[in-house]
Amino acid sequence: QVQLVESGGGLVQSGGSLRLSCAASGSIWSISLMGWYRQAPGKQREVIATVTTGTTTTYADSVKGRFTIGRDSAKNTVYLQMNSLKPEDTAVYYCHMKVRVALERYADDYWGQGTQVTVSS
Repeated sequence: QVQLVESGGGLVQSGGSLRLSCAASGSIWSISLMGWYRQAPGKQREVIATVTTGTTTTYADSVKGRFTIGRDSAKNTVYLQMNSLKPEDTAVYYCHMKVRVALERYADDYWGQGTQVTVSS
Protein backbone atom coordinates (compact mmCIF):
# COMPACT_ATOMS: atom_id res chain seq x y z
CA GLN A 1 0.00 0.00 0.00
CA VAL A 2 1.38 3.38 -1.05
CA GLN A 3 0.07 6.70 0.21
CA LEU A 4 0.83 10.21 -0.98
CA VAL A 5 0.22 13.01 1.51
CA GLU A 6 0.21 16.63 0.41
CA SER A 7 0.72 19.78 2.43
CA GLY A 8 1.20 23.49 1.92
CA GLY A 9 -1.93 24.78 0.23
CA GLY A 10 -3.86 27.82 1.40
CA LEU A 11 -4.99 31.35 0.68
CA VAL A 12 -2.55 33.91 -0.69
CA GLN A 13 -2.80 37.31 -2.33
CA SER A 14 -1.98 37.86 -5.96
CA GLY A 15 1.79 38.08 -6.40
CA GLY A 16 2.45 35.94 -3.37
CA SER A 17 4.14 32.57 -2.98
CA LEU A 18 3.30 29.12 -1.70
CA ARG A 19 5.25 25.88 -1.45
CA LEU A 20 3.54 22.52 -1.82
CA SER A 21 5.01 19.25 -0.63
CA CYS A 22 3.99 15.66 -1.28
CA ALA A 23 5.53 12.70 0.54
CA ALA A 24 5.07 9.07 -0.42
CA SER A 25 5.09 6.28 2.13
CA GLY A 26 4.49 2.55 2.20
CA SER A 27 5.95 -0.33 0.24
CA ILE A 28 8.09 1.50 -2.31
CA TRP A 29 10.75 -0.08 -4.52
CA SER A 30 11.32 2.94 -6.74
CA ILE A 31 9.66 6.10 -7.98
CA SER A 32 10.25 7.26 -11.52
CA LEU A 33 8.14 10.21 -12.59
CA MET A 34 6.83 12.75 -10.08
CA GLY A 35 4.52 15.59 -10.94
CA TRP A 36 1.88 18.12 -10.03
CA TYR A 37 -1.56 18.55 -11.58
CA ARG A 38 -4.33 21.00 -10.84
CA GLN A 39 -8.05 21.18 -11.39
CA ALA A 40 -9.99 24.43 -11.33
CA PRO A 41 -13.80 24.49 -10.91
CA GLY A 42 -15.52 23.43 -14.11
CA LYS A 43 -12.25 22.50 -15.80
CA GLN A 44 -10.38 19.30 -16.50
CA ARG A 45 -7.35 18.27 -14.47
CA GLU A 46 -4.18 19.50 -16.16
CA VAL A 47 -0.52 18.65 -15.69
CA ILE A 48 1.55 21.65 -14.69
CA ALA A 49 4.99 20.26 -13.83
CA THR A 50 6.88 16.96 -13.87
CA VAL A 51 10.34 15.77 -12.83
CA THR A 52 12.10 12.52 -13.70
CA THR A 53 14.61 10.52 -11.69
CA GLY A 54 17.28 12.29 -13.68
CA THR A 55 15.78 15.62 -12.56
CA THR A 56 14.63 16.56 -16.04
CA THR A 57 11.71 18.95 -15.61
CA THR A 58 8.78 20.01 -17.76
CA TYR A 59 6.31 22.82 -17.19
CA ALA A 60 3.01 23.94 -18.60
CA ASP A 61 3.30 27.25 -20.43
CA SER A 62 0.91 28.84 -17.94
CA VAL A 63 3.35 28.35 -15.03
CA LYS A 64 6.74 28.43 -16.75
CA GLY A 65 9.07 30.91 -15.09
CA ARG A 66 6.88 31.18 -11.98
CA PHE A 67 6.72 27.62 -10.61
CA THR A 68 9.63 25.31 -9.80
CA ILE A 69 9.33 21.58 -9.24
CA GLY A 70 11.90 19.63 -7.26
CA ARG A 71 12.31 16.20 -5.75
CA ASP A 72 14.14 14.59 -2.87
CA SER A 73 14.38 10.96 -3.91
CA ALA A 74 15.85 9.91 -0.57
CA LYS A 75 12.68 11.17 1.12
CA ASN A 76 10.27 10.10 -1.67
CA THR A 77 9.08 13.70 -1.77
CA VAL A 78 8.19 16.15 -4.50
CA TYR A 79 7.88 19.91 -4.06
CA LEU A 80 6.29 22.74 -5.98
CA GLN A 81 7.49 26.28 -5.32
CA MET A 82 4.90 28.70 -6.66
CA ASN A 83 5.86 32.35 -7.05
CA SER A 84 4.08 35.35 -8.57
CA LEU A 85 0.76 33.64 -8.04
CA LYS A 86 -2.24 34.85 -10.01
CA PRO A 87 -5.99 34.45 -9.38
CA GLU A 88 -6.14 32.05 -12.33
CA ASP A 89 -3.83 29.70 -10.41
CA THR A 90 -6.70 29.02 -8.02
CA ALA A 91 -7.39 25.28 -8.10
CA VAL A 92 -7.06 22.02 -6.23
CA TYR A 93 -3.50 20.78 -6.68
CA TYR A 94 -2.71 17.07 -6.84
CA CYS A 95 0.65 15.34 -6.73
CA HIS A 96 1.26 12.26 -8.84
CA MET A 97 3.95 9.58 -8.77
CA LYS A 98 4.68 6.46 -10.78
CA VAL A 99 5.68 3.94 -8.14
CA ARG A 100 7.05 0.41 -8.36
CA VAL A 101 6.31 -1.58 -5.20
CA ALA A 102 8.65 -4.44 -6.18
CA LEU A 103 11.35 -5.11 -8.77
CA GLU A 104 9.13 -7.56 -10.66
CA ARG A 105 6.15 -5.18 -10.76
CA TYR A 106 5.34 -2.51 -13.29
CA ALA A 107 4.96 1.04 -12.03
CA ASP A 108 1.48 2.16 -11.00
CA ASP A 109 -0.01 5.62 -10.75
CA TYR A 110 -0.60 7.10 -7.31
CA TRP A 111 -2.25 10.40 -6.41
CA GLY A 112 -2.30 12.71 -3.45
CA GLN A 113 -5.54 13.73 -1.79
CA GLY A 114 -5.46 17.22 -3.25
CA THR A 115 -4.81 20.56 -1.59
CA GLN A 116 -6.68 23.80 -2.24
CA VAL A 117 -4.76 26.83 -3.45
CA THR A 118 -6.72 30.07 -3.58
CA VAL A 119 -5.21 33.29 -4.93
CA SER A 120 -7.13 36.47 -4.19
CA SER A 121 -6.91 39.55 -6.40
